[in-house]
Amino acid sequence: MNKSGQIILVLISIIFTAYQKFTNYEDFFTVDFFLFTLIAWLVGWQYDKARYYEKQARSSEESYKHLIDSLPESVIIHQDYRIVYVNKAAISMIGAIRMEELVDKSIFDFIDPEYEERIQERIKQVKKEKRPLTSIEHRIKRIDGSMFFFEVASMDIVFGEKKAVLSIGKDVTFRKVKTEQLLQKSEKLAMLGQMAAGIAHEIRNPLTSIQGFIHLLKSHDLKEEYFDIVFSEIERINSIVSEFLVLAKPSVATFVEQDLRVLIKDVVTLINTQSILSNVQIFVEFEGDLPMVSCEKNQLKQVFLNLLKNSIEAMPNGGKIDVKVKDKVEGKISIQIIDQGIGIPKERMATLGEPFYTTKEKGTGLGLMTCFKIIEGHNGKLTVHSKLNEGTTIEIILPTMTQSLLKMELSHN
Repeated sequence: MNKSGQIILVLISIIFTAYQKFTNYEDFFTVDFFLFTLIAWLVGWQYDKARYYEKQARSSEESYKHLIDSLPESVIIHQDYRIVYVNKAAISMIGAIRMEELVDKSIFDFIDPEYEERIQERIKQVKKEKRPLTSIEHRIKRIDGSMFFFEVASMDIVFGEKKAVLSIGKDVTFRKVKTEQLLQKSEKLAMLGQMAAGIAHEIRNPLTSIQGFIHLLKSHDLKEEYFDIVFSEIERINSIVSEFLVLAKPSVATFVEQDLRVLIKDVVTLINTQSILSNVQIFVEFEGDLPMVSCEKNQLKQVFLNLLKNSIEAMPNGGKIDVKVKDKVEGKISIQIIDQGIGIPKERMATLGEPFYTTKEKGTGLGLMTCFKIIEGHNGKLTVHSKLNEGTTIEIILPTMTQSLLKMELSHN
């Protein structure tokens, strides 16, 4: 430990006493001299000690920073939500050039607003637990505005003699995307197996009937009704295969600006003959000035035709279907199809949209599955609410033309 403080203060005491002796002709070695020298020695010792520990602390902090900078993981240290230090890996990860671009900024300037509340709770937990917490994932915004997933662990530390939170982690976007792709592949394979089993079962039934009648034909026991049944079963196989092909190999969608009023009126006109024969009336209600939507009109027509056909078939004794189109919220438009049919049992609701789960005697479930797929492809949402023996309400939410263009702009940027 450097003793320069002690030496300087003791020398000052000696010089002052010598000055007193030569000017006032006082004794040199007095009680005051020994007292002041002792005080100077003690004060100098404390001063040197403070300087030594300050130097050690500064050296320790510098070593600490060098250690953090050498880490391959990104490290962010913040106090009261404000960034006080970041290492080189973090600067690079966030897309900055210098540390000054990040220091003294709020951590919430870089966190997806969806995760803000979660991060606040996390920091409270860090301060309370006083130990490193396990890693979590949240979305971070780079300097250029692009987003990525950050897997981070945090702990409570002291930095610059103040309480702070150290967060260390890495960009896991690539890993997350790969995991999601694997999950999607897994789900697709599972659904493919399910669909293959369902198709095999559905096609085997009519094939069995056809096989039986062919045996009858070979015996020359010909009846016209047998031919009708064979043709009916062949048509059923053709229908199943056609619906499957729509799902397996969808046509290239060309999205254009479309007025839903015109599209829905066309669909109602197409299906009116079937509804009249089934003693079902279709009432259409449009709310005020409706915004345009960006869509593949033939696909949406297929959706509305399928849903209206389902509603008609759900009312064997006739009734009415209400089609209501209105603004839902800003940037969204709602289409409701409300029938007075037999409804859907609760136990069947969870399986809606899955292949070969249907309430119809000769249904395949592929029609509704196609509807879900088409609406999803339009960045929309299809929901079903039903009460047994009271009816079913199907609501489709679609983005308006403005919202669709905004999403396209964001995706291009």
